[in-house]
Amino acid sequence: MKMIKRTLQFSLAFAGVLFLLQSCSKVEGPGGSSTISGKIHVEVYDVAGNLINEYDAQDEDVYLIYGNEGTFYDDDVKTSFDGTFEFRYLQKGNYQLFVYQDCNSCASGKEAVIVNVEITDNKTTTDIGTITIID
Repeated sequence: MKMIKRTLQFSLAFAGVLFLLQSCSKVEGPGGSSTISGKIHVEVYDVAGNLINEYDAQDEDVYLIYGNEGTFYDDDVKTSFDGTFEFRYLQKGNYQLFVYQDCNSCASGKEAVIVNVEITDNKTTTDIGTITIID
């Protein structure tokens, strides 16, 4: 009887520890100390496919999905006057960042340019560089 009681106590204690560890694990999203940064650059082409203008995107919407499973964005920011953007205070993990560009062959006239980003350490800035979109 003592053996069964002791085994039951151990099992309950082990289950409690697992529950605490699982509930304390952080997932992608806000509440961390890391940043994703980058820049959006726009290229404009004529109907013949010749580049006629290019500039850093001002006030462009940039979207972020927490994790790899989502299809709807969790956060968004607008680019600054020089095309730069930042998503701050993020946890370690995987993210999908996207911005829309013009698309003549798409029914909606827009298509998403998607960049997968992984934050591996706390208190870091992950610079994804420049994303060039077509306008």
